[in-house]
Amino acid sequence: MTIDWSWISSHTDDLTTLTISHLQAALTAVFLGLLISLPLAVLAHRVRPLRGFLLGLSNVLFTIPSIAIFVLLLPVSGLTRTTTVIGLTVYTLVVLLRNTVEGLDSVPAKTKEAAKAMGARPLRTLLTVEFPLALPVIMAGVRIATVMSISLVSVATYIGDGGLGQLFTDGFQRNFPTPVIAGVVLTILLAVVADAALVGVQYLLTPWKRRRA
Repeated sequence: MTIDWSWISSHTDDLTTLTISHLQAALTAVFLGLLISLPLAVLAHRVRPLRGFLLGLSNVLFTIPSIAIFVLLLPVSGLTRTTTVIGLTVYTLVVLLRNTVEGLDSVPAKTKEAAKAMGARPLRTLLTVEFPLALPVIMAGVRIATVMSISLVSVATYIGDGGLGQLFTDGFQRNFPTPVIAGVVLTILLAVVADAALVGVQYLLTPWKRRRA
């Protein structure tokens, strides 16, 4: 299998546009997934009877085939980027919700009791004690969800979106491997760079771990 380097050099602008579009779809889905999963995780952590229901519901949604969920959304949001983002957001929930709940569960009870004894209200304790201590576990979920979303964006090619996935369709239809190889390589690079960036973000957000080290 050979690569036509002249095709790559002549399509640099298209590759850049598709890469940016691909990354935007994935990051938007992860961001929305966090907005949804954080309050739900707090609810699941505080109200134990809801824990099994919420985690079970996210697991059920995750079992829906990716193509099927995009097709089911078509009557609602049509052949648009919105359909792609909604579908990807659904898949991020199972990882983000579970990791956030586990992160909150990992906070020592004595630490929360100490904050309460110092007069901290429940919301302040959550924001200044529980979430910061749970951050490493939460960020692990964010990293997994981000890499997963980047890999799944290509599936949206079937509804006319898909970012770099359009290169796969183009290559297969023309029996021309270069676009397919370029799409695979760029998708992998996006996942690696995004994961490394999130490691850096976690490093910046957890200064106490640096001091401990």
